[in-house]
Amino acid sequence: MHPTNLPGYVSAISVRNVTRSYDGGVEALRGVSIEIAGGCVTALLGRSGCGKTTLLNLCGAMDFPSKGEVLIAGQATTSLDDTKLTALRRGTIGFVFQSFQLLPSLTALENVELPLLLAGTKGSEARAREILSWVGLAEKEESLPFQLSGGQMQRVAVARALVHEPKLLIADEPTGNLDTVSGDQVLALLRRAADEFGAAVVMATHSAEAAAMADIRVRMRDGLIQGVEQGRQQ
Repeated sequence: MHPTNLPGYVSAISVRNVTRSYDGGVEALRGVSIEIAGGCVTALLGRSGCGKTTLLNLCGAMDFPSKGEVLIAGQATTSLDDTKLTALRRGTIGFVFQSFQLLPSLTALENVELPLLLAGTKGSEARAREILSWVGLAEKEESLPFQLSGGQMQRVAVARALVHEPKLLIADEPTGNLDTVSGDQVLALLRRAADEFGAAVVMATHSAEAAAMADIRVRMRDGLIQGVEQGRQQ
């Protein structure tokens, strides 16, 4: 088992001897085990095809192991029915994607508020406005996505992912479509999500800047974890 090696942190995700196979016998992951802690940023690193996106999807309950188990907040994802999986994703997990995935017909504020509306949360508009201000875009709440820069769209996506204060934030190449300045702004928000919200931030990335700000760097190759190293000083 690969630990986080960070004293005082509590495991948010346990990946236990997981293999993920696809049609044709391709094994994207081969007996992977790791503990991922809350309150810190874990970066999954490696070349395309190494298995990091598959591992990220398993950590977010967007995919499931062929063998072994993934526990999120103590719950094995393969033991949950569709209703419980939906509740887990809506209540415990936030997602940030490389392509932003904002709804084009909704304003920035409406995009951020949407997860709360789907969950039936009271005071959703006020909370959405608060978190949009937290990412520094209070003045853009009435803007549609096409009126925003790429960096602004990703910051709206971060706000949407954090609006329900999830215990787990999944980020798939969150700076992949951004310039350096915008990418650094997004990374700073992910860092704050761990520090201020106590979220376990798990990020698949090719970015050297993203790796540098992570607490834990998980290096992968050919469906295996090559090593786990501590990153920035605590």
